[in-house]
Amino acid sequence: MVAAQEDGSMERRTSANPSVGLSRADVLDISGPLQDAASAMVDDSFLRCFTSTMDEPWNWNFYLFPLWALGVVVRNLILFPLRLLTIVLGTLLFVLAFAVTAFLPKERRLAAEQRCVQFMAQAFVASWTGVIRYHGPRPVAAPNRVWVANHTSMIDYAVLCAYCPFAAIMQLHPGWVGIFQTRYLASLGCLWFNRTQAKDRTLVAKRMREHVASATSTPLLIFPEGTCVNNEYCVMFRKGAFDLGATVCPVAIKYNKIFVDAFWNSKRQSFSAHLMKIMRSWALVCDVYFLEPQTRKEGESVEAFANRVQALIAQKARLKVAPWDGYLKYYNLAEKHPDLIENQRRQYSAVIKKYAEE
Repeated sequence: MVAAQEDGSMERRTSANPSVGLSRADVLDISGPLQDAASAMVDDSFLRCFTSTMDEPWNWNFYLFPLWALGVVVRNLILFPLRLLTIVLGTLLFVLAFAVTAFLPKERRLAAEQRCVQFMAQAFVASWTGVIRYHGPRPVAAPNRVWVANHTSMIDYAVLCAYCPFAAIMQLHPGWVGIFQTRYLASLGCLWFNRTQAKDRTLVAKRMREHVASATSTPLLIFPEGTCVNNEYCVMFRKGAFDLGATVCPVAIKYNKIFVDAFWNSKRQSFSAHLMKIMRSWALVCDVYFLEPQTRKEGESVEAFANRVQALIAQKARLKVAPWDGYLKYYNLAEKHPDLIENQRRQYSAVIKKYAEE
């Protein structure tokens, strides 16, 4: 190892000369690579929260192959067409029934629209051969009350609405999902936002307070993680749902991955492809736990309240709590600030070149 002397000369550390130490300049020179290594470890820990479960290998042999092949045929040529037919017919009935609600008196229209949305959610669950077990009391609409749940996929909303209709805070999506959101779910009081627009978040926060304060509104559901996580971890809860002065009702959702991984990686897969994957599996198995309502204690900060509710959900759903902000998943430093990345690369290259020449 090369060490700097006071006169500026360089001396190599060897077994015969072990007293040669590192100067402050050397420490500063290697701080960049060390920082890069630490960042790599942080990235690895962060990305674990958003990694799909890999299928476990099994013992392939001549006797088991026919059984596996039969399963592929049953799932893709028998179950999948039946499930596709179920969701198509369910959607047609839903659209017709929802159109009829427009002719109902205003005081009856909301209840009818809620039943239509619940029917559509049940059609989705049926198309997945969903085996959903609900634990705890059924949610009841009440003023100053909000429900929060961990988030694995957009199907979370269908799983919960199949049991009880909810209004939700959602990212507005493109395509047929966006049409469904704005045309049908908006009638329940669902609120949309773009996570990259600060103005949208401010407007949603205001409307969220108004919704929670109303005694006639549909129960409000919030996913405080703000993004889909792989149902193995639970990332940081954002404090918006806990700063309303309302009672918070935790909901823990745990999927059994024995048949299919319900995690939706939106950066790699469209929602339509995600639904097709679930519909081609054997079944969707899930447990939903409605936990005891929580109120903010005297002197408790909003962050502490959010962390306490997060711990309750994580414990019930057997999730590992991770200290990361899920919004970092959508922030690519290399795309937004390429000059910073290039500058780091040049500095690292200069350090390596310097030591190589010595």
